Amino acid sequence: MTVLDLAQRCLRLLDPETAHNATIWALRRGLAPRARGADDPRLAIRLWGRDFPNPLGMAAGFDKDAQAPGPLLGLGFGFVEVGTLTPRAQAGNARPRIFRLARDGAVINRLGFNNQGAEAARAALDRWRAGGGTGLVGINIGKNRDSPDAAGDYAAAASVLAPAADYLVINVSSPNTPGLRALQGRAELEGLIDGLRGTLDGLAASPPLLLKVAPDLGEAELADIAEVARKRRLDGLIATNTTIERPPDLVGRSLSEAGGLSGRPLFARSTEVLAQLHRLTEGRIPLIGVGGIASGADAYAKIRAGASLVQLYTALIYEGPGLVSRIKAELASLLSRDGFETLSAAVGVGRR
Repeated sequence: MTVLDLAQRCLRLLDPETAHNATIWALRRGLAPRARGADDPRLAIRLWGRDFPNPLGMAAGFDKDAQAPGPLLGLGFGFVEVGTLTPRAQAGNARPRIFRLARDGAVINRLGFNNQGAEAARAALDRWRAGGGTGLVGINIGKNRDSPDAAGDYAAAASVLAPAADYLVINVSSPNTPGLRALQGRAELEGLIDGLRGTLDGLAASPPLLLKVAPDLGEAELADIAEVARKRRLDGLIATNTTIERPPDLVGRSLSEAGGLSGRPLFARSTEVLAQLHRLTEGRIPLIGVGGIASGADAYAKIRAGASLVQLYTALIYEGPGLVSRIKAELASLLSRDGFETLSAAVGVGRR
């Protein structure tokens, strides 16, 4: 057993949130392994004028306060998404609020956008960049729980964080902030995006603007989102956030806890939503696929369904940081098997 294996076993003995905080602490102190060697060139992809060395990203929710983008990129991720960040700091929901469903390869969380606020995260990112930090970092933004002005909150967070972002994500799909998912309605979404566009257009440099959607939407709702995305010039969509549904085959003791379910049980539905959005947007808007990825085959399925980039989080809790390199190696092998010389050539081929 390696030291890393022992550390992972010890973390699983802790309650989930304590284990998460300990992991962030270790990453910040350089105690995580680093990926070896360069990525297979077939995994590289260019989007939004940015060169991603590989398509595998760390999903939002792990590094909420942008404390460890450098160490996470050092694990071999092609990009990292930090947040969700709100204009003002907030504590989130009461603990306990993270629950492992190990036999299901899943997690339920009801964190509620706990974070130190946009200004603190911006300062952390600026310090990292000033210290020589390099790599692609997306920033996921949301509204404060007690705010009566959702559009104002998103604009306020964007004005602080957009200059530090390689892309900016509108999170209106978390199930853990009351009323947030209602912002996915057509009229609400149009107003929100228009307000954000006004804010971003006033900046010296405006990052790509993406929207993260819920997996629990019907065909008509997805069609509305696709049309809004086209008409309001969204640069990308992320499919999907966690689900409030509970598949009947869950066996974990915490399956009845309230909150968003992530991990393996989400894979099929999130991939279905991804494929629907690729069809509804006619492949004209880049998609990021997230939900249940635990292998190169999972990542490849998302890419074939229409994803240009993919993200993971939950599987790392059970598999550890070595999963990043394994997925990349498996993905490169699958591309080679099917005769794709570039990752972009495989995007959406399953639908076509």
